[in-house]
Amino acid sequence: MVSRVGMGGIPLTRPPLDEVVAVVNRALDLGVNFIDTANGYSTSEERIGIAIEDRRDDVILATKTAAGDRETAQEHLDLSLRRLRTSYIDLWQFHCIMTMEKYHAIMGPGGAMEVAREALDDGRVRHIGFSSHSLETALRLVATDDFETVQFPFNFISNEAAQDLVPLAAKHDVGFIAMKPFAGGMIKEARLAIKYLLQFDNVLPDPGIEKNSDIEGVIDVVNGDWGFTTHERKEMHDFKSTTGTRFCRQCEYCMPCPQGVHIHRMTYLRRLYELWPPERYFTWPLVLDAVESAPNCTKCGECETKCPYLLPIREMIDENLEFHERMAREHAMVG
Repeated sequence: MVSRVGMGGIPLTRPPLDEVVAVVNRALDLGVNFIDTANGYSTSEERIGIAIEDRRDDVILATKTAAGDRETAQEHLDLSLRRLRTSYIDLWQFHCIMTMEKYHAIMGPGGAMEVAREALDDGRVRHIGFSSHSLETALRLVATDDFETVQFPFNFISNEAAQDLVPLAAKHDVGFIAMKPFAGGMIKEARLAIKYLLQFDNVLPDPGIEKNSDIEGVIDVVNGDWGFTTHERKEMHDFKSTTGTRFCRQCEYCMPCPQGVHIHRMTYLRRLYELWPPERYFTWPLVLDAVESAPNCTKCGECETKCPYLLPIREMIDENLEFHERMAREHAMVG
């Protein structure tokens, strides 16, 4: 049986390996058995493989491939099995199907689905799903009955899935995995983010977890009262009203930039400034490297063609660079 919440594997690429092993085991000890990663998540698969090697039977392991063709899909499957140190994957998902053209390529002759079905037959894969950032495409794919799961962004800020996609998934007996429950880091209150998603019986929240305190905070919510107080409802309403939808979710699909711009950091600078005291923000290599890279932007627009949220990235980079420079001047005057 799948646990009531999952564990997203992107943040596991950041801490030292021993900390990754510790947090994965802490999650398992707390009853979280669904761990989600992807072939394209840097070192995530390898680290998870090390962490679960002695506890494979305790884990429902999900990974993804962005392949559309048979040959690449086979390469990805073999690589994922090797990295994860396992003979089977519980859930193999086709990563970020944004268009019906991509779906038809996967399903057609010589497509990646051929590998998935063969792997189902021989036991290397036990279930097949997909992820998407396109509501229109996700709705159409769920209705095909070709997939057992759909993974889609869902949180109380970006909640368009609630009206049609969540009920459609339930109707077709398709499991719904909620990626971006914290809206790419915009929502800092696990209490509000997880509570909101727990209202939907067929939705599995899949928060990215980096530290023991992250998963412990999520489990505290799961084990607590799922009902909302009047104050909490007002908190969510006020936060959504002030945040809007024009913000970077940190999915990093815009990367890499051919000119070396740290796009996902530049579009997030204002939020980083809000999160950290000035003395850390203005000396943080992550910020300094991003700002140094910004002038390399040639306005080619390639990043905007890859953004699943259709954000005006070039404009946002300019705005955030201007904000950073203005704050730097003010900080220098105060200093």
